[in-house]
Amino acid sequence: MSFNLHSSKKLLIFLGKSLFSLLEALIFALLPKPQKNVAGEIVLITGAGSGIGRLLALRFARLGSVLVLWDINKNGNEETCKMAREAGATRVHAYTCDCSRKEEVYRVADQVKKEVGDVSILINNAGIVTGKNFLDCPDALLEKTFDVNFKSHLWTYKAFLPAMIANDHGHLVCISSSAGLVGVNGLADYCASKFAAFGFAESVFVETFVQKQKGIKTTIVCPFFIKTGMFEGCTTGCPSLLPILEPEYAVGKIVDAILQEKMYLYMPKLLYFIMFLKSFLPLKTGLLIADYLGILHAMNGFVDRKKKL
Repeated sequence: MSFNLHSSKKLLIFLGKSLFSLLEALIFALLPKPQKNVAGEIVLITGAGSGIGRLLALRFARLGSVLVLWDINKNGNEETCKMAREAGATRVHAYTCDCSRKEEVYRVADQVKKEVGDVSILINNAGIVTGKNFLDCPDALLEKTFDVNFKSHLWTYKAFLPAMIANDHGHLVCISSSAGLVGVNGLADYCASKFAAFGFAESVFVETFVQKQKGIKTTIVCPFFIKTGMFEGCTTGCPSLLPILEPEYAVGKIVDAILQEKMYLYMPKLLYFIMFLKSFLPLKTGLLIADYLGILHAMNGFVDRKKKL
């Protein structure tokens, strides 16, 4: 009898909490969630020397954050630093760092802790793309893709998460990709690294949840191609439904997601529907949809930026 009473009580508590969480989600779907204040927060952005990383730095500069900019490209990073100051940032710190090298991440992280303080918002944005079919991709490039797009997240979390836990305050941001949700022709190594980054970020979030570290937030971002030059030459078969994203638009959505402490952000919204369809549609139907949207041949016109230089 006592076992049944315990089970019934547990079920009622579960149903009550579930109903509350659904109502809360419904309310915030209809009404904008209040945005948190990030003025004075120490925001570290990897890959800050260009593209999305640079635009994120400028957005957080206008919000009054303390910026820590990491990039392997010293000149590009210093240019971002200059632009951030012009945008209103009073404290900006640029560090040259190859995020693919564990020892370098730890070394520069120690510098940041001593010279700036504890990072409270970590944005893992650095990424590379080879754009080659799997069997045409040299082993060294495969390894580099994983080192930059995924393993760097391990080392930055190891470096900065302990202080977030100690302070019960922090925000972990993973810039993954729509290619971290579905496999894409011509992006086997990139997809694998982005799937890994997504799974890692989600798993660490669950760890913090289980350990009741409620002050640590996670945001995982999965955009379709963005017009930053990284995926130059790539196409979409249906621009009205699956557009190649404008950088300013994408960054605005990313910053809003961080400020509203959203767990997931897929861009464009069609990706939410695609993931829903993927969960139950027959494989052949899914491939037909991918073909119609131009996903199967999206990489055909890819232009490697390094070859252009």
